[in-house]
Amino acid sequence: MSEKTINVAMIGLGFGAEFIPIYQAHPNANVYALCRRDEAALQKSGDMFGIEKRYTDYDDVLADPEVDFVHINSPIPDHAWMSLKALDAGKHVMCTVPMATTIDECRQIVEKVAETGLKYMMAETVVYSREYLYIKQLYETGELGKIQYMQASHPQDMAGWPEYWERMIPMHYATHVVSPVLGLVDGLAEYVSCFGSGSINNELAKKSGNPYAVESCHIKIKDTDISAQIWRFLFDTARQYRESFDVYGTKKSFEWSLVEGEPHVLHTAKLPEHEIASHVEIPDFAHLLPEPIQKFTQSIEDADHLSFIQGGGHGGSHPHLVNEMISALLEDRDPLPNAVTSANWTCVGICAHESTKKGGEIVRLPEFTLQKPSPRKTVTAS
Repeated sequence: MSEKTINVAMIGLGFGAEFIPIYQAHPNANVYALCRRDEAALQKSGDMFGIEKRYTDYDDVLADPEVDFVHINSPIPDHAWMSLKALDAGKHVMCTVPMATTIDECRQIVEKVAETGLKYMMAETVVYSREYLYIKQLYETGELGKIQYMQASHPQDMAGWPEYWERMIPMHYATHVVSPVLGLVDGLAEYVSCFGSGSINNELAKKSGNPYAVESCHIKIKDTDISAQIWRFLFDTARQYRESFDVYGTKKSFEWSLVEGEPHVLHTAKLPEHEIASHVEIPDFAHLLPEPIQKFTQSIEDADHLSFIQGGGHGGSHPHLVNEMISALLEDRDPLPNAVTSANWTCVGICAHESTKKGGEIVRLPEFTLQKPSPRKTVTAS
């Protein structure tokens, strides 16, 4: 491990505060600055974590030459413009999901990354969760055999969350289900077909412009014979929170538990019928991390935050996200997911909603999300 230290500025300190102790424990990271609009809350967080540099103005963060990258945890409508401003200022970016809510914003970020040589990573939790890492291990060791089909669901009742969620379209926040079905096979979505189902109350429908309770999408994965199904809802449908990922292979298949806290199920082919299904305990993958941050796969700093009341702690993914971004900067490589992959994962949901409005018509992913970026060296962050 390099002895170099990377300075991060944390932007947004609700959910974002969860990452501060991880960065502080990482041998190559330093939480150099905090940024929050609320002055009183900013001072409280700064005092709590012992961080001296504190900003209420984002532009001041970007003007600070000591900041290597920003970790953006702001509300979804701020993700795109904040990412673009940071890249323009010569800062690397890690941003919570989704990358943006329009195709044009995704395109601008991809083009800006290509233009500057800076690093961009969308902090997608699912592809660093212990469940995903377990399935990925099964796949890479050949235990699943050939992948035949995948499906993922993310039902969530957003009542009680910040008001902007009432203006959100289900598929515009779909990366938690898009990412595992594409990430497992290192694939990109080529085209989608999506249907709306049911209805939400008139007030919510007016705010979002979307009348449907549920959106259900099929994804064709480029250069493979595999398709996957995903579905999302945000309001007016009874279901416990669930981020699920099911994978069906020729040798074994994995099915996510139906109820939070219950065991997952592994199906093994060619056994007697009563022996095919078995419960499986998912191991932790802390051993993949530097020792000082391994403990964070099992910890939640703010158990009262809605992301954890409904999200089950994101499967121990947070220290993996931190380590991936820091490692990518130290090694001068693209993080996973990089800008193009993040755009593809994000645009699946945007294109899916367009398909919904067209009665399920096929909508192709934009070309800029299908191009593998050519390797290039990083410019020195300002």
